[in-house]
Amino acid sequence: MKILHILDHYKPHFSGYVFRTSYILKYQRELGLDPVVVTSPKQGDVKTDMQEMDNVRIYHTRQNNFGVLPFIKEAKLMKALQKRIEEVIEKEKPHIVHAHSPSLNGIPALRAGRKHGVPVVYEVRAFWEDAAVDHGTFSERSLKYKVSRFIETNLFRKADAVFTICEGLKRDIISRGISGERVTVIPNCVDADSFFPVSYDMEIAGKYDLRNKIVYGFIGSFYKYEGVDLLIESFAEVLRDIKDARLLLVGDGEEKEKLIEKTRILGLDGKIIFTGKVPHEEVKKYYSVVDVLVYPRKRIRLTELVTPLKPLEAMAMGKVVVGSDVGGIMELITDGKDGFLFKAGDTDALSRLMRRIAVNGENLQGISKTAIETVKKKHQWESAVKRCLPVYEGLLK
Repeated sequence: MKILHILDHYKPHFSGYVFRTSYILKYQRELGLDPVVVTSPKQGDVKTDMQEMDNVRIYHTRQNNFGVLPFIKEAKLMKALQKRIEEVIEKEKPHIVHAHSPSLNGIPALRAGRKHGVPVVYEVRAFWEDAAVDHGTFSERSLKYKVSRFIETNLFRKADAVFTICEGLKRDIISRGISGERVTVIPNCVDADSFFPVSYDMEIAGKYDLRNKIVYGFIGSFYKYEGVDLLIESFAEVLRDIKDARLLLVGDGEEKEKLIEKTRILGLDGKIIFTGKVPHEEVKKYYSVVDVLVYPRKRIRLTELVTPLKPLEAMAMGKVVVGSDVGGIMELITDGKDGFLFKAGDTDALSRLMRRIAVNGENLQGISKTAIETVKKKHQWESAVKRCLPVYEGLLK
């Protein structure tokens, strides 16, 4: 069975969107499917119209000057993408078109699929308008927000089937009048070949002077909703009692300079280490030197609905994970069993929990073992991708 995936962007870009897609393609191939990819103009400047990567044929849509006027720019982008999808449908003859959000991919995929008689699955990974609210692009009361939500709801209605990444998003889709029978959760998972307990990396520990220290950490993107500013404030309180504590912040993002400035103002230079972005294949080394991973997401619509990937990586590596009690994280962690939860936005609660874990131990070996078991049981890519099969097969009957 040949599946044509429509993507916003793909490798060599470096993002959670790309990682999820790469695992879906990998395990679809292992299941005997033949995945093919079309990237949107957002892929950027490309040197070739088609290339093969990891045994997958990837067709690119050339980037043109679509202008800057709202709506007109998006309309031109979608027109170019639809034309490219139709060209690839005619050449590859796919059985299914699987479009991945945002709706700028879904709309042209749906139009092309209908024109050529190919069933269309639309996969939503987050609601773009909610992320835009956090970035300050517009508010929930704005016309843009309402239009974006209306367009995607219409996509859910017209697609032959809907995939999403977690139960929170599924509940929201159902609340819009979409039958739950048409919505399948393909959860975020961890690649067992990439993330597993590893030995303490002495080189990384030496580089950042972490040996014989209690190390808290955050590995991910520095977006406002991630709450890394709250982690810095909480760590400052922890440091009053635990002098040999350190905070390792691995990653990059739009909030980085503000976080560095906050660290300076609090007088925590040398106690908080910013590593910058590290290669994906090197991330395991950084996990290895951290005792407690903290994910203090703030409570907004996006974090209530969407499950993050990084806590799962940490759990798979047998790390103790602390997360705020937003809906997306509560789908992953059972408090006191395979990790710990605290009230979102409460820096006092977070600092108390961080101290308690370090001082009392809190049966950390048991937590670590259960975290690994949770990931193996619920979040393995092979079993998750298998959920696609009955949906695809049902659309071809």
